[in-house]
Amino acid sequence: MVLNLNNNSFTGALPMEIGNIPPSITSLKGLGVLNLSSNNLSGTIPKGLENLDLTLLDSSYNNLEGVVPKDGVFKNMSAFSIKRNNKLCGGIPELKLLNCFVPINPNVAGKSKKVKLITISIVIAVLLLTMGVFSLYMYWRRKSTKRLPLNTIIDLGNRYMGVSYNELFKATNGFNNSTNLLGVGSFGTVFKGILHQDESRPVAVKVPHLHQKGATKSFMAECDALRKVRHRNLLKIVTCCSSIDFQGNPFKALVFEFMANGNCWKKLENWLHPVISDTNNDDQLQEKNLNLERRLSIAVDVVAALNYLHHDSESPIAHCDVKPSNVLLDDDLTAHVGDFGLAKFLLNHSSSSRQLNEQDASSIAIKGSIGYVSPEYGMGGEVSPDGDVYSYGILLLEMFTRKMPTDDMFKDGLNIHNFSKMHELPERVEEVIDSRLLSELSEDHDDTGISYYNILRDERRDIYRNKMRQILASIIQIGVKCSSELPSDRNKMNEVVVNVHAVKSQFLGIRS
Repeated sequence: MVLNLNNNSFTGALPMEIGNIPPSITSLKGLGVLNLSSNNLSGTIPKGLENLDLTLLDSSYNNLEGVVPKDGVFKNMSAFSIKRNNKLCGGIPELKLLNCFVPINPNVAGKSKKVKLITISIVIAVLLLTMGVFSLYMYWRRKSTKRLPLNTIIDLGNRYMGVSYNELFKATNGFNNSTNLLGVGSFGTVFKGILHQDESRPVAVKVPHLHQKGATKSFMAECDALRKVRHRNLLKIVTCCSSIDFQGNPFKALVFEFMANGNCWKKLENWLHPVISDTNNDDQLQEKNLNLERRLSIAVDVVAALNYLHHDSESPIAHCDVKPSNVLLDDDLTAHVGDFGLAKFLLNHSSSSRQLNEQDASSIAIKGSIGYVSPEYGMGGEVSPDGDVYSYGILLLEMFTRKMPTDDMFKDGLNIHNFSKMHELPERVEEVIDSRLLSELSEDHDDTGISYYNILRDERRDIYRNKMRQILASIIQIGVKCSSELPSDRNKMNEVVVNVHAVKSQFLGIRS
């Protein structure tokens, strides 16, 4: 049982009666924690208090006097506090109080009192001088930094502990662009780093460009979202920082687990659209190819993360920026959805949307996501899970056609949705899908060098090809459905996740 009576201006001697408290505190046999600090209590410490099974006693900042017991809770210095009760004596030796049985010489006491008064006066003067200097310094710094906030820790819940700017500076080798830079986006720069708390696991430090309009708002939105979500297919946050740098400028950063699949290839975007090196190493490009099974697995991972945000998280969230560059792949090619800079909390589980104000709508349209933004957002519509469904549909089509929605071929009313829809499926699926997947319709080997069906008769080969065409057509059709212009024509994410899982299961069934 806990009894907390601190800072209530209670007066009188112990044992006392306050409100509904029994006449004697010593009668509270189940009492474990007792806090009487910062009152005006007087008298001696009640007899029998040491007999209670107290684990913590705080009677500091009162006017108690007399003998301090030596038994019970009073045995352990860390279990009780009696500071600022200047008339107490005795107790365990560690307290270093006066012996209650030694009379004090009045002359010595008088001199001691004078010394104490002089000492207190000096201490007060030093404190006032220090406070004055500190106030002037704070005024100067606020003025020089245009009243920007001082070092604070972002509240991301009990799971995360904040780090300082100095720690991140050391972790990233001084934010060195030549050795630690992972990438630069519209709102920030990402560095690879090693925190001293765990030198065996590298991290990715995302530093927003605070000078850009909306960067601070984006940082806070990402903090709010990450504080409430936890899923195997969402990028995991390690820690955070909201501080000032060595020049007194504001500094903010989010620290994520490092997707160790190499600096250049960690994003799904880089796997789908690799940048050919100067040496034109085709073997390297082939090595980074995503076969059908890998693409289906990534599609399942991404839809699982989005379904969690929409239907299973503590507060429903619309991600608002689903695209290949925000999907990161780890060593096992497991997908993790990241970048919650545009995420929006929905009002409640029964309300699927909230109205965008003009600034929100325009910012979504210009933050590097052209081609993935649902049509209703572009017209100042509502933030809702339907917008994420649209973006996921575009992502699916891009994954399996390997055509970006901003490709030069899409003009004069033609877009990736119409392109994928205009071909008769599954008969003409070869005209839609990524050419790298065509080999999986033929009798050639897969990328592991193992032949799946070269010993089968022609009839069984035809059956296999038709089933593969149907699988490819099914995933394209899901993307087309999700990217419908009208939100009412799209499925909900909990329906999409079932459909994508079904396609992957069908594929695994014919490959087993």
